[in-house]
This record gives sequence, C-alpha cells and structure tokens, in this order.
Amino acid sequence: MTGCALVWFRRDLRCDDHAALAHAASRFARVYCAFVFDREILDRLLAHGRRADRRVEFILGCIDELDAALRARGGALIVRHGYARSEIPALAAELDVAAVFASRDYEPQAIARDAEVARRLAEAGRAFVEVKDQVIFERDEVRTQSGTSYSVFTPYANAWRGRLDAAAVAPLALAACPGRLAAPPLVAQRPDLRRLGFVPAEPSPAGPAPGMSGARTQLASFAGRIGHYAHTRDDLASAGGSGLSAHLRFGTISVRRCVRLALEHPGAGAQAWLTELIWREFFQMILWRHPRVVDHAFRSEMDAIVWEDDPAGFAAWCEGRTGYPLVDAAMRELRDCGTMPNRARMLVASFLVKDLGIDWRLGEARFAERLLDYDLAANNGNWQWAASTGCDA
Repeated sequence: MTGCALVWFRRDLRCDDHAALAHAASRFARVYCAFVFDREILDRLLAHGRRADRRVEFILGCIDELDAALRARGGALIVRHGYARSEIPALAAELDVAAVFASRDYEPQAIARDAEVARRLAEAGRAFVEVKDQVIFERDEVRTQSGTSYSVFTPYANAWRGRLDAAAVAPLALAACPGRLAAPPLVAQRPDLRRLGFVPAEPSPAGPAPGMSGARTQLASFAGRIGHYAHTRDDLASAGGSGLSAHLRFGTISVRRCVRLALEHPGAGAQAWLTELIWREFFQMILWRHPRVVDHAFRSEMDAIVWEDDPAGFAAWCEGRTGYPLVDAAMRELRDCGTMPNRARMLVASFLVKDLGIDWRLGEARFAERLLDYDLAANNGNWQWAASTGCDA
C-alpha cells in the first residue's frame, strides 16, 4: 500500500467511527487530516453582525480535542482559514496527495462547493472521494416499492426500519489500519476566535461541552435516562431530551453509535428516540431530493399564502416579549443560550405562523442565526411541518 491521502473534516469532528478516515486509511499508506474555517460560511455570519457566535466557539473546542487525539495516533489536524473551494485543492497540491476524502453533505451550497473542489482536484489529477457518514441511509437508499422517494414520514420510517441491520450501524474502526496517520511537514498554529473575526459569546450554563469527550459524557448520561425519553422529552421543566443534537450536528459522535444505543435499550423510550433519528434522515433526504425547499414551500401551492407584514410582532417574538410566558421563555433561551427543547421549538413556531400569521421563513432564519445545533435540513423541515407548508404536515 502506497501513496498519500487527505481527509477533509467538516461535520464529522471526531476520529472514532469515522467513515472518511477509515476508508482513506484502508487504501493509502499515509493519511493527512485537515479542517477549513470556510469563509463562505463565516463571512455570512459576520455580514449579519454575528461577531459573537457560539457555534464558532464550539467548533474551536471540538477541533482542539480532535487535533490532540490525532497527535496521539501519530497525526495532526491542519487548520486553515479561507475559502474551502480553493484551500482544499491547494493543500492537496502542497501535500502531494492522490485523493481527498470527505463525508458527503446534502445541503445545496455544500453540494455546489464539493463539486467545485472535485473539479479542481480532477484538473490536477487527484481524486475526490465522498463517503456516507452523517446518516444511516442517504439520498434514495430508502425508496417506495415503485422506486420513488417518500414524501410522508410514517411509511418512510417503516421502510427505514425494515432496511436496518447490524452492518448498517457497525462502527468503522481506524484500529484496523495502524500507523496510517501522518503529521504534515509543518502545521501552522490554528486561528483563534479573534483572528477569525469573532468575539466570545456570553457564557451559557445550558450549553453542551464540545468535542468527543463532551459527546461521550452526554451519551452516557442519556443512556441512563433513555427508558423515560418518550415521557420526558416534552417536559420543559426537566432535561428530558438527549442533549446530543449539537454533537450530531458537528459529528463529535457518529449517528451509528446513537442508533446502536437505541437498539441496545428495549422499550418505548428508545424507540421514540430512534424515531427522532429517523426524522433527521427523512429531512436530509427531502432536502437532497427537493433543494427548492430552502426558499419555497414543499407544497408549492402554499407559496401563494399572503403572510402578515408585522415587523413589530416579529421583533416581539424574537426578543421574547409577546406577553405569552411560555413563548417568551423559550425565545429568551434561544437568544441567551442558543438552545431550545424540541417541544418548545414546535410551540414557538406554531405561535409565529398560526397565531401571528408571520412567514415561516423569517422564523426559520432566526433559528438559523441562533441555534447552536442549527442544521438546515432539520430546521427547514420542522418549520415547514409547523407551518403546514411542508411534507406530511
């Protein structure tokens, strides 16, 4: 086995049960690792005045721990700040790798970015290899008997469960390929928060601990409570949820590990949590199959709705001063902590759209600005579900 490869970390900030890392290590003698603070994303945040963004701080904590873990295995994490479209091909040339490996993304902008990276790599005679990692079943892997994609959740979930087997959730071990990780000739010091253009956010007692260690701690805590999940997840006075949404979003834990946890615990609680994980994949499939949902209603006839023009009402909702205590408490948590329980998200979304009559896209954008665990597919899918403009709404 000869040659070198580069693994491009994105939404998979861990070194265990990591698809791209395992695939690269099984095919190449030396594997380098990199992460890019992509200016296409960060510049949009800064353009909207988001200089204090908890997500950037969370990512910094994650990559510090990831770098330490890679160094313990003989490698290191190269961290760049720039436009990923150009940074990754340039780094591939600098390291003279034959291939770049990455976990597949399903968001329209990410798909366009990856296509550009693949084109530039191909022009230089290098391969771009995408692998499945952030979901159990991707794109059209779960289809109807007639071969079409689903638009209703329950039959999709039944088909998803019917396809699930041990192989689908088996961990991808790097241990089978020892000595593959390579430290690059020179690793520049990673950029800090201020060099990225950001400032620290106000401390939040509700925020999750970053990194693989934070994910492991939270998983162990939830494993002791998963049996009660079906009853406690809607109790806003207790921490009844899994607390793993940010870790799933940034990939500090693999979805395979999460599904295995659900399968290890019989009972309604674990089954209810597995259903939520299937919802996550359903919305990923919908976004990949129907990218127009980013700006338009899934049910196209719903684009004809005339929404209320109420800037004052929207501002009151954003700032948690509608006069409805439950709505206001949830929105203040979002503003101050970047978190909100799932049931509260459904309630405040319904209030904005069904009571105030305000366009769901404005609410979705507010969540996108503030949520630590923001995920385009889930955010869009759930907002359209609450607004009755989406699939299976």
